[in-house]
Parts: sequence; C-alpha cells; structure tokens
Amino acid sequence: MAKKGNRVQVILECTEHKESGMPGMSRYMTSKNKKNTPERIELKKFNPVLKKYTIHKEIK
Repeated sequence: MAKKGNRVQVILECTEHKESGMPGMSRYMTSKNKKNTPERIELKKFNPVLKKYTIHKEIK
C-alpha cells in the first residue's frame, strides 16, 4: 500500500546557472506539503559550479 498524504517530491533548479551559459546544471530534490504551499517554492541553495549560494526555483 502506498502512503497517502499531501507531501510531494519537487526538483529545484538554479536560476543563475542557466543565464551564465556554463555547461551542466545545479539541481536539488526536496519535498513539500502541497496543501500548505500550493505555489512554487524558491530556496537559496549552494551551486557547486558557481561556488556560491544562489536561488533555486521549483520546476515541473
């Protein structure tokens, strides 16, 4: 039986990395409660390629 609940896994992708034109990408996987936060989330995470903390946005 699968768990029932509102928690779903989402992928966060760096916004600055796309604009920089460097190869590769910075992505993180996390979970969120879709009932409490129905909109897309934005978190500051570390980008190892750019070697700094950047804003990562949820992608579909």
